Amino acid sequence: MPFQPVILWTDALVYLLLVLAAGMLWYTRGHEHLMQPWRRVAGSRTAQAALVVLSSYLVIGLLDTLHFHPRTGDREAADVVYSTEVSSLFDVIAGPLRTQREKTYSAPFAIHLFSKETIEKADGTTVRDYPRLAYGGAHLDAHGTGRLADILGKALAGAVKWALAWSLLLVLLCRFSRARILRLLGGRMRNPWHVAAWSALLLMGVFGALWEMAGYYHVLGTDKVGEDVFFQSLKSIRTGLIIGTLTTLVMLPAAILLGIMAGYFRGWVDDLIQYLYTTLNSIPGVLLIAAAVLMMQIYMSNHADDFNSLTERADLRLLFLCLILGVTSWTSLCRLLRGEALKLRDLEYVQAARAFGVGHFRILLRHVLPNVMHIVLIAVVLDFSGLVLAEAVLSYISIGVDPATNSWGNMINGARLELAREPVVWWSLLAAFGFMFTLVLAANLVSDVVRDALDPRLRQ
Repeated sequence: MPFQPVILWTDALVYLLLVLAAGMLWYTRGHEHLMQPWRRVAGSRTAQAALVVLSSYLVIGLLDTLHFHPRTGDREAADVVYSTEVSSLFDVIAGPLRTQREKTYSAPFAIHLFSKETIEKADGTTVRDYPRLAYGGAHLDAHGTGRLADILGKALAGAVKWALAWSLLLVLLCRFSRARILRLLGGRMRNPWHVAAWSALLLMGVFGALWEMAGYYHVLGTDKVGEDVFFQSLKSIRTGLIIGTLTTLVMLPAAILLGIMAGYFRGWVDDLIQYLYTTLNSIPGVLLIAAAVLMMQIYMSNHADDFNSLTERADLRLLFLCLILGVTSWTSLCRLLRGEALKLRDLEYVQAARAFGVGHFRILLRHVLPNVMHIVLIAVVLDFSGLVLAEAVLSYISIGVDPATNSWGNMINGARLELAREPVVWWSLLAAFGFMFTLVLAANLVSDVVRDALDPRLRQ
């Protein structure tokens, strides 16, 4: 085989999350009362546009989750040797973006380095000037003649290519029906699918233009070690999605179980659970996370031989950060579910079930849990953006993900010292902020629509 599959800890949890999401989708489609709120979500123009953005982030994140060891040496050799480096499918697709590194900083679309260096000429004399980039704009002449026209031409070519891909996808989804395509694009369908279609066209056009230009220029510049900032921003998507989703997966079991138990049983069970989350809330979250991360760093330093590559080590730290964030963020949801369970336990159908001798576990599973799931879903979608921002803040103060892991927080942390330069190196900070802002904004827009759809007081 040309590669050896690798499943990291976070990869396995992402696959588990996809299976759970597929199971929930299958279960929801079989129950009309569960489908109604999601139909209201699908009928929102805001949700349609935001979901297109979230789907693009999800596709890139999943491509970056398929890891493997590439094969090295002679392809025809009898002994198969695989590299210790862990690559992903996105790394293969990105190609030159990952391998074409410059010497140091360069501005977006530049053809020279950002700082002057001593350059030796052919006649042996030296001069202080801006060296030419090895890859950015290398297809242009020494003076970069026609650079603006070349950039615009490549941007237009990329946008047209991805617009054609959008057209093909639209034809496949509409099953080659011209009437259905016209109805969809004209907004004459039951749901505003035309908003999603036009949003996808706009997004694919912009991304296609950037992707085409990225093969010839560093569209967002390079960092201190010459790595392409556009590639770093795309690689950081996986980290943001994992922090936002896996932390929720860690948080939910404790929050749901303890919350409904405290509200249903009351008495000493309620007192014990309240004491637990009140004590946990009294500890500053940043201090608890910092202590746990430092303990993890000491463990990894003392057991360096247990890791086959830096990627596995960084992945374990990312997983541990998700666990710590989950442990420190379940208390608010637990308190909400406790209050809802206190109300539900006194309703007539729960009292009737107890009078007929139904067991407590069955009552919690059949009567209490389904009636608090709307709160759980609202909390999940609202907490996602907060967790993405939390990773950026923690990485900024050096207690977040491993420095070898691509993340927006590490990009901001690496760019903060460069803001004091003259002139300022601004593109790393702006790129991280732009990608993170887009993800958080889309997640917040979807969460607002989901909250309104699941709130029974807003149903018409």
